[in-house]
Amino acid sequence: MRPSDAEERAVAVFTALTDPTRRALLDELARAGPATVTELAQRLPISRQAVAKHLGQLTEAGLIRPGEPVGRRHPYRLDPTAVRAAQAWLARLANRWDDRLSALEHALETTYEGDTAP
Repeated sequence: MRPSDAEERAVAVFTALTDPTRRALLDELARAGPATVTELAQRLPISRQAVAKHLGQLTEAGLIRPGEPVGRRHPYRLDPTAVRAAQAWLARLANRWDDRLSALEHALETTYEGDTAP
């Protein structure tokens, strides 16, 4: 069975978030606002090349996007769209589980309704 587009987007987000360096970059962008590769490399204990690589993966996952160039600066900024899509996918999954658990509860209640055993 082929995963839905929503599931594929959610997987891309979750995969990107598994790496602590990428999470640190996202935290830094959330804390301090848009920043360039060079600025992020100065703030975090990783090389400029590593920052660029991780920003590429975060961009691919839809978690960040390049902002409008300001002179020679090319800042990156958070993009909440992918996180919202992943949250919506998780909510649908949770609803399915809730429906199944409710059906199980109802079936158990119906099955053991007249049972008086301790």
